[in-house]
Amino acid sequence: MPITNQHVNEHAFLQQLYADPYFPDHVLDKGRTILLKLCERIEAEQPEDLSALYVLTEAATEQFNLLEAEFEAAGSEIETVAREEIGEDFWFVASAYGFPDADAEKLIAARDW
Repeated sequence: MPITNQHVNEHAFLQQLYADPYFPDHVLDKGRTILLKLCERIEAEQPEDLSALYVLTEAATEQFNLLEAEFEAAGSEIETVAREEIGEDFWFVASAYGFPDADAEKLIAARDW
């Protein structure tokens, strides 16, 4: 399903991480895909409130949790810079879909990184 939100289509997800060679592009590509699939789910399911949005972001966060092993296998990890960049992209998604009051921590509350 193509994403229809123009702000999302113009956004460079994980941009700061792609610019840093410490973070492997092939793993970042998977993270970018997780974020884009989150956008697709939001467009398809159209959550009516923050609680419904948090259910969707929890599932996406759990997918990022699974990427931690891939980062480690590539000699990297989801550390402070990565946590902040990923969290900012989750908040960007929430805001782009009409939830600017979303709690940044609740969006990624399921994280173990």
